[in-house]
Amino acid sequence: MADKVLPQRIRDLVPESQAYMDLLAFERKLDQTIARKRMEIQEAIKKPIMQKRKLRIYISNTYTPSKPEGEEAEKVSSWELRVEGKLLEEAGKQKRKFSSFFKSLVIELDKELYGPDNHLVEWHRMPTTQETDGFQVKRPGDVNVKCTLLLMIDHQPPQYKLDPRLARLLGVHTQTRANIMQALWLYIKNNKLQDCHEKEYINCNRYFRQVFSCPRMRFSEIPMKLASLLQHPDPIIINHMISVDPTDQKKTACYDIDVEVDDSLKSQMNSFLSSTTNQQEIAALEMKIHETIEYINQLKTERDFMLSFSNKPQDFIQDWLKSQCKDLKLMTDVKGNPEEERRTEFYEAPWVPEAVGRYVYSRLQQRRQELEQVLGIRLT
Repeated sequence: MADKVLPQRIRDLVPESQAYMDLLAFERKLDQTIARKRMEIQEAIKKPIMQKRKLRIYISNTYTPSKPEGEEAEKVSSWELRVEGKLLEEAGKQKRKFSSFFKSLVIELDKELYGPDNHLVEWHRMPTTQETDGFQVKRPGDVNVKCTLLLMIDHQPPQYKLDPRLARLLGVHTQTRANIMQALWLYIKNNKLQDCHEKEYINCNRYFRQVFSCPRMRFSEIPMKLASLLQHPDPIIINHMISVDPTDQKKTACYDIDVEVDDSLKSQMNSFLSSTTNQQEIAALEMKIHETIEYINQLKTERDFMLSFSNKPQDFIQDWLKSQCKDLKLMTDVKGNPEEERRTEFYEAPWVPEAVGRYVYSRLQQRRQELEQVLGIRLT
């Protein structure tokens, strides 16, 4: 930002430049706001951003009656049950598979009709599970069959069902572990159960004593004690009748359930953080601003130079020559002042005779030492 600021002397010279300085101040505020929002987005995407949607489940069945022998068809009557579903008003081209919403699915058929070993159809999610758009079950039979579907939703992050006593206290039935801990802390805070002197302890009221079976406990003990009070959520139970009425070739029942899906805003946040579309354009404009400011400073220096020359040409040239001479001395490492030394007045100064005597004496001493070294004697 410093190399984009116009010097005060230029702002005094061009009052209109204040508009540019106002833009710089606005840009600084805008950059601060964007940086703050970027940090907020980075913190927000670390947490799961979910939204509730309606998942419509279609349960249908078809019936195939038996045919007389000799015909190319099923010899035994059978029915086929299909369980499918889709999100209502699903946005985007990428459709989510029906099975991806569930952790497990169990279809329980009439035990009296299909026996204890063949009345259950189970599907459980595995690490290698391939997602599918629906489930099919085919069984022989020519009578209506009562069936029960147990659907266990795959919550991400996992959710847990609270013990009924704790659920009544916190007002939470099924939630994630983090939300349960937050609700527990709010209850402790609102009911002032934290020990005033030993902050790491909780003084249990009569309700907590019933739930946790202790009069006092540490905060660090809560996760361990809470684990025994958490259960898997209740499955969604759907009772359905498989119809084999020949006049009704296909019978469909619809059920709507609430599911949590990733908010589309999260993908927009990620794209915003990773987007570099405008970075190159902004960098090019920044470089152009820097070059323009440098050019303005150069023009201001040239203007001051010409203005000083036009006001007092003689004094300006003398000052300029002195400055150039000083610079030349620094560059060539020359001692003294050659400009003054080339004039006769320089050698008529009062200090010159004494300086000449000192110089002659030093030269004599130097010559004497040289002779002593050559002759190998000491002159007296």
